[in-house]
Amino acid sequence: MEFVLQNIWLILLVVISGFMLFGGGLFGRLSGIKQVGPQEAVLLFNHEDALVLDVREQSEWSDGHIAKAKHVPLGQLKNRMADLDKFKDKPIVAVCRSGNRSRHACGLLRKAGFENVHNLAGGMQAWEQAGLPREK
Repeated sequence: MEFVLQNIWLILLVVISGFMLFGGGLFGRLSGIKQVGPQEAVLLFNHEDALVLDVREQSEWSDGHIAKAKHVPLGQLKNRMADLDKFKDKPIVAVCRSGNRSRHACGLLRKAGFENVHNLAGGMQAWEQAGLPREK
């Protein structure tokens, strides 16, 4: 008990880190948002004509993005949902830098009636680590 009291901040840090590592994936599964890796995303683009929805800010988009991606920054997504209505019957793969903003975008899309939404796990960082191309 004395150890716990002396190291409470360390213990809390471990618990919070564990939740972020494992609970984040659980959140995605419980919400119906599928997490896909870069290779699975490529299969969705090539075989199911998925829309790539990049929700990063303009400066991030300008540094490089996935070919044929549609750019709608997360802060504008609610107001631009009508621009995406024609994609309601297609798979959508949301992308950001690390996968956090795009996961939030997937939640907004689901609330707006989009059924087939996917989050690129690890975002553009994972895409680049997989050696996949990007364009400017």
